Amino acid sequence: MMENLISGFFLFATIDSFVALGIGVFIGVIVGAIPGLTTPMAVALTLPFTFTLPPVTGILLLLGVYKGGIYGGSITAILINAPGTPAASCTVLDGYPMAKKGEAKRALDMALYSSCVADFISNISLILFAGILASFALKFGPAEVFTLIFFSLTIISGVSGSQLLKGMASACLGLLLATVGMDLIYGTNRFVFGQTNLLAGLNFIPVLIGLFAIPEILNFFCKKEIKLKKNPLAGVGATLKDFLKCLKSIIKGSFIGVILGAIPGIGAAPSAFLSYSEARRTSKNPENFGKGEIEGVAAAEAGNNGVAGATMIPLLALGIPGDIITAIILGAFMIHGLRPGPLMFTQNIELIYAIFMGIMLSSIYLFAIGKASIKFISKITDIPHRILFPVVLVLCIFGSYAVNNSTFDIGIMFLMGLLGFGMLKLNIPTAPFLIAFILGPMLEDSFRQSLLISRGSYSIFFSTPICWFFWILTIVIIGMTAWAYTKSKDAAFLKNK
Repeated sequence: MMENLISGFFLFATIDSFVALGIGVFIGVIVGAIPGLTTPMAVALTLPFTFTLPPVTGILLLLGVYKGGIYGGSITAILINAPGTPAASCTVLDGYPMAKKGEAKRALDMALYSSCVADFISNISLILFAGILASFALKFGPAEVFTLIFFSLTIISGVSGSQLLKGMASACLGLLLATVGMDLIYGTNRFVFGQTNLLAGLNFIPVLIGLFAIPEILNFFCKKEIKLKKNPLAGVGATLKDFLKCLKSIIKGSFIGVILGAIPGIGAAPSAFLSYSEARRTSKNPENFGKGEIEGVAAAEAGNNGVAGATMIPLLALGIPGDIITAIILGAFMIHGLRPGPLMFTQNIELIYAIFMGIMLSSIYLFAIGKASIKFISKITDIPHRILFPVVLVLCIFGSYAVNNSTFDIGIMFLMGLLGFGMLKLNIPTAPFLIAFILGPMLEDSFRQSLLISRGSYSIFFSTPICWFFWILTIVIIGMTAWAYTKSKDAAFLKNK
């Protein structure tokens, strides 16, 4: 083993590997911060540059882009209410309200700290528990995924606040729009109205940008009085007290990310929302979530960054990519004549060790590059809004167009912007819509796949201990929510009396 470790160290310890990893993280942070330029897009565009590089150097370059991109999405989510990546969509809930209160730098700092801690825990889990977690992930079939996603939807009650009924209506609308497009099970069209552009469904990026960024722009320019003075939102950074306050949620969110990341096909967004829900459930001040609670930012970022290393677990241990990005990285392995899986741990163990070393270094790079960038990026909020918002609008249009090079997506963005603006004026929470829109397709696909496997028998959803575990959690959360809602209504009634 020692000989393999030494060989792995010499494979990793080259100037090319150190530089490639740093460049990858830097590119990922920049691309992740631009709405519409997704992390998978950045990794895919970087892939051709790895063809002539040594295997370790090329793979570390892609991993750097991956890890930087997940964190980078939180930057615009906090500053301008436009998540750079789908994984950062949960960070919006408390990050942007903090920025509006003058705490942008504090939110950015906490996002960075929780991202680095979660990334480190995820990397350690990959190194120590790859085999164990990979075998656990294989136990998740469609029925287990359905109960997991169904349980994740219980967060809707939490982010709805006092507007529970409006939140439920918002979630139903999100689920409805998630069904637009071709049914992948039977191949039928749903709600496309003759538009071939809708066959693939509503693209997430234009919907996300339209729902959050456009309403803020419209709301600003619809005001009768436009303030021309600068808006100094950068504020002070997060303190050690802030970090210690959030540490419990960061650690829990990291392990939620590790577990869900090890399950192929789940992704970072559900992990972020589940981590956020758990933090709110156990918080001493759950009513502050969604209004600028720093613990909400920490939990969301811990959840989505905890996935980063864990998605490599099924890839390296079983040769199964955990998401789109690891599928691209799988391609990089194969280009270099390598096939991830059990045989790789016996035939190319020194290369595995070299990748592990690079992955650990990526957490340090993420902290250093992220910390350096915050100092400059937080100055964005010093720009007067009459100048900033038109620039943001241009970026939104560019980001929506860049997904598929389609002007149709720009139209979708503006339509969703009008919908989001209407919801803002009617005081309807948009977070339940977003959660349902993200989780809806996975919920439907796993539900119908389960019924196909069981030939229409619903007993498949109660056939394993994992299913029962999530059903029990769902019942408990729904019961607690109903009790709290009834209690608040009774308190309001007595107050009016």
